[in-house]
Amino acid sequence: MGAPATAYDEKKETCGTVCLKYLLFTFNFLFWLAGGVVMAVGIWTLVEKSDYISLLSSATYAASAYILILAGAIVMVTGVLGCCATFKEQRRLLRVYFVLLLCIFLLEILAGVLAYIYYQQLNEELKQNLRETMVQKYRQPEQEHVTKAVDKLQHEFKCCGSNSSSDWGESVWIRTSEADGRLVPDSCCKTQTLNCGRRDHPSNIYKVEGGCITKLENFILDHLKIIGAVGVGIACVQVGSTTGSGSNHGGTFSITTEGPTINHSHQQAFPTVQPKPLPCLLVYSQ
Repeated sequence: MGAPATAYDEKKETCGTVCLKYLLFTFNFLFWLAGGVVMAVGIWTLVEKSDYISLLSSATYAASAYILILAGAIVMVTGVLGCCATFKEQRRLLRVYFVLLLCIFLLEILAGVLAYIYYQQLNEELKQNLRETMVQKYRQPEQEHVTKAVDKLQHEFKCCGSNSSSDWGESVWIRTSEADGRLVPDSCCKTQTLNCGRRDHPSNIYKVEGGCITKLENFILDHLKIIGAVGVGIACVQVGSTTGSGSNHGGTFSITTEGPTINHSHQQAFPTVQPKPLPCLLVYSQ
């Protein structure tokens, strides 16, 4: 009678172990996907919006994106590590995995907090620095990245000057012979042609209330919201998933039927009687 009971217990234990493995694998796969999303947002911010970053005096905006890229990469690697640790049943490796996830959580929270802080101070920074950057560095030696950013800003947002087109009257470049009689850069023109900036009439150039500073501020604020939401939101999801998977990993499994309860950590306390082949119900116990 003892041998059949042991075989039955082993079959049930295998059922519980397999369920636990696939549960942890699902959590790890979700971590991996979350890491991909976080890293993608960071890369998109740096690659697609890198020109505008050169117009900002503070490095907080770029730092938030770099932190997201780092956190996302670690999440993806850690997700693979967690899957391997789960199927190989290496508890030490799983402990390292959970410690890494805690570090990732802190990184993502940091990125979200930095985005929120910069969100609050962006308006004042743009007012103090954007105009000076445009009039002092446009078309100056070793400032090609600023020139490219300003031209792209004015062309894509259909604006001219920091606050208005009259800001270009104080430009270092406009006052030199290199400007060739231009009153504003050619990127201010509604239809760009060579030397079109010689006419600053509203029919020829963009005259937008608030200038480029308002357009750039709204653009960056929208992206800071995305960075903050992704960083904090996914971090919270990861904490919830980690808590769930961690609690499932820590205990033992017992099997409940309509007959006597068989606990695998104390099998000797029960008579070796083969139970009826009823459907198993996995009950978690610490």
